[in-house]
Amino acid sequence: MTLTRGLQDSFQNHDQDELMQRIARDLVDSYDEEIELELEDRNLDEIEGRQPEGKAARQAYFQTLFRLQGELVKLQDWVQHTGQKVVILFEGRDAAGKGGVIKRITQRLNPRVARVAALPAPNDRERTQWYFQRYVSHLPAAGEMVLFDRSWYNRAGVEKVMGFCSDEDVEEFFRTVPEFEKMLVRSGIRLIKYWFSITDDEQHLRFLGRIHDPLKQWKLSPMDLESRRRWEDYTRAKEAMLERTHIPEAPWWVVQAVDKKKARLNCIAHLLSQLPYEEVPRDTVVLPARERHADYLRHPVPAEMMVPEIY
Repeated sequence: MTLTRGLQDSFQNHDQDELMQRIARDLVDSYDEEIELELEDRNLDEIEGRQPEGKAARQAYFQTLFRLQGELVKLQDWVQHTGQKVVILFEGRDAAGKGGVIKRITQRLNPRVARVAALPAPNDRERTQWYFQRYVSHLPAAGEMVLFDRSWYNRAGVEKVMGFCSDEDVEEFFRTVPEFEKMLVRSGIRLIKYWFSITDDEQHLRFLGRIHDPLKQWKLSPMDLESRRRWEDYTRAKEAMLERTHIPEAPWWVVQAVDKKKARLNCIAHLLSQLPYEEVPRDTVVLPARERHADYLRHPVPAEMMVPEIY
């Protein structure tokens, strides 16, 4: 495989076969659920080098995931029906699996009800605004859920570690954010905060997988690589953040995320437990008969407008 050459340079003292299998498993695990289901079991097992019991574990994972996603649909209906406002924050180191769980949460939901906010770095104008201002515009209205893929906690993490703000800015953030979040909760927003926790070795492995996977190389930025070098700085920043912003109105919940599949299931199950949703009765849907008119004529589409059928 093409991964071998890069791994030999990175892991001279590790068992190459084991590392190859781990990275291959990580690669397969990153695919969308539909793609995974369409892969032939034979091909998937060849990629992963798994034993037969691995297939049963994968099937059990999908069964549980689909059951939880069914509950998420009920949650969505309840949020919309009762006019709830829900905000869920996902924080963690680079490659911790935040995007993966967000994808599984929203996969079966209506994007008009459940939407993702993944804000880029602030522009020059936004840097002069009140720090929380650009996040406020993404907060939900009644009947909406917003999932923040990183959030205002950038100030306590990447901005602090990378020197994008001053120590005074960070201290002001820590003074302000508890009051800001209490205000959100008093306004009727249900605020849930998750930190995805991975080990040093696991992040190293996932970064290697991204380096050698052409479909995931775009996920690696110079900032990600620098964050890898500053692992200990991020640890200190995370510890300060959790200590100073863990409040009764909006506590932090830590997801053990070394095993990505377990992290997804555990996070979704916990999210469902945090909201008192109920199944909303649905009206029976009856498909109306299509009207047919004698003067209706369907005109052919010009051949030059058709997409070539090459598959």
